[in-house]
Amino acid sequence: MESGKGMGKRKKVRTAFRKNRSRRQAKNDLTREFREDSSKMDDIDLQERVSGKGELTRKRTVVLTEGEEGGSEGLSEGNLDLVRGRVLSAHGLYSRVLADNGVVYQCAIRRILKTLATDQRHVIAAGDWVFFRPVANDEGMIERVEPRTATLRRSSRGRKHLIAANVEQLIIIASAAEPYLKPNLIDRYLVSAESDGLQSIICINKIDLCDQVSLQPLVGVYSQMGYDVLLVSATKRIGIERLRNAMRNRVSVLSGQSGVGKSSLINSVAPQLQLQVGSVSQESQKGRHTTTTSQLLTLDFGGYVVDTPGIRQYELWDVIPQEVAGFYRDIRSYVSLCRYPNCSHTHETECAVKDAVADGHIDARRFESYCNLYEGDPVE
Repeated sequence: MESGKGMGKRKKVRTAFRKNRSRRQAKNDLTREFREDSSKMDDIDLQERVSGKGELTRKRTVVLTEGEEGGSEGLSEGNLDLVRGRVLSAHGLYSRVLADNGVVYQCAIRRILKTLATDQRHVIAAGDWVFFRPVANDEGMIERVEPRTATLRRSSRGRKHLIAANVEQLIIIASAAEPYLKPNLIDRYLVSAESDGLQSIICINKIDLCDQVSLQPLVGVYSQMGYDVLLVSATKRIGIERLRNAMRNRVSVLSGQSGVGKSSLINSVAPQLQLQVGSVSQESQKGRHTTTTSQLLTLDFGGYVVDTPGIRQYELWDVIPQEVAGFYRDIRSYVSLCRYPNCSHTHETECAVKDAVADGHIDARRFESYCNLYEGDPVE
């Protein structure tokens, strides 16, 4: 057990919180009393505050460990004996946390963390390192979240949806068929990984359902940019050993649209996990959600993997249109050659990027993908 007293020098700071869910109720109906007898107002003890004090304020004094003033995840209060652990999965009000002693705790999240003025949909994500206070019967209360390293995130209804935290590489799972391949969705994942400093691997599953020759042009484009592309089949066990070697002793997150076979591939590389798998609708070519929440899993051959729910759309978080070209490996080398320093590479004349597309140096589909992302068009 690690003590909360030894986690560094503490300091008091003021921080902002979300508004309370319910409005504060006035203790007295002053208007009605005034109308009934205005003379009583002279004797009323004025209890209604107009300054930001007490229940009306959105600020509160909390204690931070030294060096963490820049993030809200380091909040804690008091001198508590805390246990360090890693979040395996987050389920609404509770999270499953693996402590350093090997025990899995079901932990609630302290209200002070949930009410922080944050743009995140959820405070906790699979892969987070946390400090929690054990209570009874393998239960606990999460008191603080450690600062995160690389994350996989997207935008959801205008807020940040943190899919996985403290991961090393993103394995983008696509399918050659059932559902059909979406290269533009792969491009969005690659931009997200580039912006967050994640290594990317492209894994195309279900190659037994198509002619592999048809995939070679797409594989060639990504390979020329330096991305590893794996052609695999979970059912036929094609390329599974290559995938296992890519995941060995690494912290990986698998993500992709519903029905591409993420859980099936994890079962292929680590059969002891026995994850539940689903099927694909033949009418809509869309997968059915089998994995409902991100979960961190331990691999018996070394390393960890985060299995994630399938997605229908992937909207980037914290990437503005002017930054998109810098995250396309095949485009960014031409950006500085354009005539106009603020060139968007979509409609301007004397654009080096558009000239490179015309000369065949940049793949035309990739350029179209860039234009769609720059304009903010969704990928269905």
